[in-house]
Amino acid sequence: MIFWIALLICSTGIAGLFFLNRDNSVRNSRALWLPVIWLWIIGSRPVSAWLGISGGSGLASTLDGSPADAAFFALLMIAGILVLFFRRDRTIALLKTSGPILIFFFYCLISVMWSPFPEPAFKRWTKAIGDLVMVLILMTDLQPISALRRFFSRVGFILLPASIFLIRYTELGRDYTPDGVPENTGVTMNKNSLGLIVFLVSLGALWNVRALLIDHEAPNRGRRLVAQVTLLTFGIVLLQMAHSATAVACFILGGAFMLIATRRAIRIRPGRVYALCLIIVLAGGLGVLFGGGSAVSNALGRGDGLSGRSYIWAASIAAAGNPIIGTGFESFWNVNAYKVNRSLQEAGFVDLSNLVSAHNGYLEVYLDLGLVGVGLIVLVLITGYRRAGKAFRCDPEFGCLMLVYIVTATFYSITEAGFRMLTGSWFFLLLAVVGSSGELPRLFDGEAPKTLALRGGLAVRKLSGIKVVPAKAAVFTTRRGFRRFEIAHEHSLS
Repeated sequence: MIFWIALLICSTGIAGLFFLNRDNSVRNSRALWLPVIWLWIIGSRPVSAWLGISGGSGLASTLDGSPADAAFFALLMIAGILVLFFRRDRTIALLKTSGPILIFFFYCLISVMWSPFPEPAFKRWTKAIGDLVMVLILMTDLQPISALRRFFSRVGFILLPASIFLIRYTELGRDYTPDGVPENTGVTMNKNSLGLIVFLVSLGALWNVRALLIDHEAPNRGRRLVAQVTLLTFGIVLLQMAHSATAVACFILGGAFMLIATRRAIRIRPGRVYALCLIIVLAGGLGVLFGGGSAVSNALGRGDGLSGRSYIWAASIAAAGNPIIGTGFESFWNVNAYKVNRSLQEAGFVDLSNLVSAHNGYLEVYLDLGLVGVGLIVLVLITGYRRAGKAFRCDPEFGCLMLVYIVTATFYSITEAGFRMLTGSWFFLLLAVVGSSGELPRLFDGEAPKTLALRGGLAVRKLSGIKVVPAKAAVFTTRRGFRRFEIAHEHSLS
């Protein structure tokens, strides 16, 4: 009886959040539901798991996959490709600015040829393309910034309350580690996956909350602020319940970066943003990898050796294949899991025969794609940093969010497989790099004001509406498919 009452309250609460967050002043394409549904699945459990369809056990079962999962992803991808076909002008323009991403995907496709399991590897690659398709649907919306805000809300309003409900009132939301330690999993399969999707969505909620606090003229500001603050509160509570130290660190890191980077002292000198990114990444990365691993591990509550990760890294490297080109796309663990497990058992670990992750994104890429793959990932990250930094100069709010996701992906991948396809971390990294690339040539014109030429005043685009403040000159130029602002005397802004 308590279960059904709790389910009714949870469902009513979710409906209430959607009701409070509605904004009739902005109309986004219905196709926005495609990436929302996509993230509902990759951010929680496979469709087969929700339906209770057994796909076998062990690593061998991953070679065949689940027909239900394959059919579901195929339907979403076909629908997504059709949407992009009707938006082909914007899609092609955005793809032209995303060269490093396309090169990486092309190399992944080529690596299928030397994979010991080429057919399963190719199937995985086609699913990986779905991540890019969904990102393109988001960024080719006529009003991509508004679409992004609604995307965070729609994903979070379902996954976060549902996770709390499953943890509190069902066995589905709780599990045990191989050592027999209980953990909260929510809508996901393990606590690390729960922490990942929670911190990613929570950063988006924080971005929305901050925007509503700043923009006093936003339509229906009061009730939308209630919905976003509630979502952010759910996120903070779930981060505590998940006990995922990496996710907590990334949320604190990303939230602090968002608040610091948008301060006036940083905004007027965007070069400081790069310095802030560099300090955060180097401090975390070097602290973990060189000499400070145990100290950082203890600080994060993991104990010496990052909860065994250093042993997994050593065993995985010892079992690696070709150091230049790797084992093949998403193929290392199907070939070498037994070698890694044997080494770990000799080191005193329990049986980890179903281990499928090195718990390090850069190492994971090295195992599958070799040094060439690692180089391409580094190229994607560097390109993302450069373009997000430039986007920050054009639009500090949007550029800051893109930088946050790139910084947290860089840091998260030190202790987790952050670059693996069909995961939230990889999806949001793609979103940040592609979004930043589209902002620079002003491909995002849907929310820009009309062409203005003012004498004796300066028109400044706010989150909604136009504000006029004194200035000597202002030139606004718009062209179909992009937005451009040329503002004179920026120091006159208050």
